[in-house]
Amino acid sequence: MLRRKARAAALQVLFQMDVRNKKLEEILPYFEIPKGWDEDTLTFFFHLAKGVENNQEEIDRVLSKASKEWPLYRMANVDRNILRLAVFEILFLPQVPIGVAINEAVELGKKYGTEESGKFINGVLGQLVKNLEKEEKCPTKKEKL
Repeated sequence: MLRRKARAAALQVLFQMDVRNKKLEEILPYFEIPKGWDEDTLTFFFHLAKGVENNQEEIDRVLSKASKEWPLYRMANVDRNILRLAVFEILFLPQVPIGVAINEAVELGKKYGTEESGKFINGVLGQLVKNLEKEEKCPTKKEKL
């Protein structure tokens, strides 16, 4: 449950970074870390936010291939950043199963996005995984970890 909260907090920071066109270190001073977080949750939160920031170019490239009908600039800001978060987990966090990354993204979409966000996010991520499997770049080894 704490990882879910870390993902939601990372989404909030990524949203602000995107809207304000700022770096993580410029947004963090205005972000209040929730009380009761343990060290693992805090570390996971920072890892997600910094990971998306550091890999955004590759994440956006992969996302663009999966969502040809919806260019990134046309996506709702919340949906775009949820997708970035999920793609980061899929591509760069082998300890997170792909199904978990997708499910968590869909849940974030339902909670913070529009009525259609969950379906949209699920569809884009489903296509993304198909694309990665075709290219034999899908990190299927995740299930073994």
